[in-house]
Amino acid sequence: MQWIVLAIAVLMYLLIVLFPERKSWIALGAALLTILLGVVGPLEAVTELINWNILMIFVGSLVIAELFIYSKVPAAIADEIIDRAPNVGVAMVAILIMTGIISAFVENVATVLVMAPIALALTKKIKIPPTYFMVGLAVMANLQGTATLVGDPPSMIFANFAHYGFNDFFIYHGKPSVFFAVQLGMLVGALFFYRFFSRGGTEKIKVDREEIVSYVPSVLLIFMILGLALASFLQSGVSLLAGLIVLGLACAGLLWYRGFEKKSRATTLHLIRSLDWDTVLFLIGIFIVLGAVTEVGLLDRFAAFLSVLVGHNVLLGFIVIVLVSTLISGFVDNVPYIIIMLPVAAKLSAGLSLQPELYMFGLLIGSCMGGNLTPFGASANVVSVGLLKKQNINLRFADWLKIGIPFTLLTTLASSLFVWIVWR
Repeated sequence: MQWIVLAIAVLMYLLIVLFPERKSWIALGAALLTILLGVVGPLEAVTELINWNILMIFVGSLVIAELFIYSKVPAAIADEIIDRAPNVGVAMVAILIMTGIISAFVENVATVLVMAPIALALTKKIKIPPTYFMVGLAVMANLQGTATLVGDPPSMIFANFAHYGFNDFFIYHGKPSVFFAVQLGMLVGALFFYRFFSRGGTEKIKVDREEIVSYVPSVLLIFMILGLALASFLQSGVSLLAGLIVLGLACAGLLWYRGFEKKSRATTLHLIRSLDWDTVLFLIGIFIVLGAVTEVGLLDRFAAFLSVLVGHNVLLGFIVIVLVSTLISGFVDNVPYIIIMLPVAAKLSAGLSLQPELYMFGLLIGSCMGGNLTPFGASANVVSVGLLKKQNINLRFADWLKIGIPFTLLTTLASSLFVWIVWR
């Protein structure tokens, strides 16, 4: 049975790599196969393996993100930053930092889509190619998605496995947690881009200010953050309470959108249908498949193999986890990878009598930041390349690597060093 489940998991991975646009159906098909083979039962899959709390937080945060973008508050904040910046270089880096901060609480693709028109208008006004700016939006969004529980699906999966609440991403057991490791990476990334944008000139830029539609979605976003913080105090991990808070706020937002904003039923349904349901289905399938992988003991065998490979060398183990995670995530989806590797990293840490955070934080950082390596390593990257194509700019694979490789190496190294120094 181990060999059968391994074959299903490997085949699923290969098909996802070959046909990424069909990843949800591939994952669901693999999940159905494990159920039909009797590896997991249907009731067990629905009640135990699928993490409904994560799905509630994911869907709820997507709704709030859509409403936040509709409100035009992010665009208005960007206009204010540009207006107050002393010169072009500072303005552009500040926009990238703002993109990252928003992405820590809003889905990465949505963040890129709302910031892209600002970036394109700005580069057009100062007559420079938008390539670096558009790539910068994607990689900074991916970077900061690691920083909080609601930033990205891998962070939610990590939180559930490690029993982390929202607050634990900031301070855990009296030590600065993964949020601060990511911020160090963000500062290094901002300096990296400033090298290019500082050539844009020293003049100030005038902007046509966006008119804010409403502050209600901003209030919902703040309540979501406060609600998750409160849920962290009351219950550990990604709790049912946290899921209900986020989903409840999302429902309130949809009622506001339909009633107070007087949007038609068709418009409201369009907003709901346009959410990232593909990732929701993908997560459901992955939860079941990886549950089967765990039940047949494959993870224990893989952890034992890594233990032999690493021996008693703690630094080698840390480097292997970060480096392998970064490379793999540059080419394949990081969700199934991190679900597989979290228990492996925890077992490896226990075998070396380490705090599990050392290897698990290294895994999370490598898995999320590695997506910046290639133009298809993350959905935000694909969107940025597509938006550039609409501007008649064809960004080749090699062109992305010229930005993606140094950015990924610098930010991953900085964040990993923070984790090593604080958690070793």
